[in-house]
Amino acid sequence: MSLVADTIERMFSLDNAEWVPESLDTMEPGHELACVLSAINVGDCTGHDRIRVLKAHERMRSFHSAQLYQAMNAVIDAVDTDDMAGDLAEEAASAEVAAALKWTRRTADSEMGFALDLRRRLPDVWMALWSGKIDLRRAKVMVRATSHLPTASAQNIVDSIIDRADRFTTGQLNAKLRKLCIETEPDDAARRYEAAVAERRVTAQPDEAGTAHLFAMDLPPHRLAAGMNRINRLAQSLRRPGETRTMDQLRADVLLDVLEGTGVATAGGRGTTIIHTTLESLAGLANHPGELAGYGPVATDIARQVAERQQGGTWSWVIEDPETGLPLATGTTRRRPTAQQRRDVEARNPTCTHPGCRMPAAESDLDHRIPWAHQRRTHSDNLAPLCRYHHRIKHEAGWNYKAVGGGDYVFTTPLGHNYTTSGRSP
Repeated sequence: MSLVADTIERMFSLDNAEWVPESLDTMEPGHELACVLSAINVGDCTGHDRIRVLKAHERMRSFHSAQLYQAMNAVIDAVDTDDMAGDLAEEAASAEVAAALKWTRRTADSEMGFALDLRRRLPDVWMALWSGKIDLRRAKVMVRATSHLPTASAQNIVDSIIDRADRFTTGQLNAKLRKLCIETEPDDAARRYEAAVAERRVTAQPDEAGTAHLFAMDLPPHRLAAGMNRINRLAQSLRRPGETRTMDQLRADVLLDVLEGTGVATAGGRGTTIIHTTLESLAGLANHPGELAGYGPVATDIARQVAERQQGGTWSWVIEDPETGLPLATGTTRRRPTAQQRRDVEARNPTCTHPGCRMPAAESDLDHRIPWAHQRRTHSDNLAPLCRYHHRIKHEAGWNYKAVGGGDYVFTTPLGHNYTTSGRSP
């Protein structure tokens, strides 16, 4: 009997429990794991084991991705000859790959460039992909986020985070890398920021559906964050009984009102935005990046500007311990501060605490971890920010979580898996 036929027979004839071994979670990707997975009928697994099988397949996909990029580099070696000057070998290899895989030239060039980066600049990323420690999406985030740095700096940054990269979503990982890049090369970060802001622009583009798109590029992030916060607040103020528009539609209509100077655009004052920074940075003794709620890391100078004076709106600030990231003090630029409990909660957890969510706490609900009906009182230690979506998931889909100290929480899913999250920037 052939190997394929034997595998198919196992999938349908054996007790499935025998083919979900306890060691599945720690098996390295390769031939053995592939054989085990081929004999598992995931539809017969328990809900808990289906997640384990899913994660094992993802490790295998990472392994095959690493092999693919290894093969692409091998194509370069195969076409490279002594009489090829400059980047001709890479171009020739890209043409071979495009023809073989039916890729466009642009796709082939992009993928070949990524393969070369894994080989020449960041081999540790390729090894982590090969071992299944990270997936392809995280590998591309690490390569692209450090592409502007000298190779040595990029390697140092990757070395400092690669063992923890699988703990973050790609959005969290990208934010963490941006922060590390600013810390590692602050002068370069300042130059790149100034050059990009100098190219800020707004363009309009018609769409085939008869509508139009508005694009604003390379804007100062702190001004954009304040503007978006105001749009959100004005849109929320329109959610009255009888209102049929969705929040997305309300935001779009508010933006048009702002541009035209009509409607709600003339009411409600300005937006509120929260920025996290360190005391050393404010004093000019260090260059730790700031953290703009809902946006991510920003250059130290922006954090100082926001803390020093009101930037055309209401700003709240949080001074953090640079070692632990925990809040040391909070404040606000507006005369009447927000409720102290909400400020304490937002300082401790500036984003939604659900695993992977980066919605600002200021735009989230405050959830009573222990239901209010059980205690008949409200205190900040029992409150945690959950965005409206994850607040609903928690109550309606059976998620649970508990505080474990230091602003950290452990979430338990309905299928029995645990995830530790802090609601703080990675």
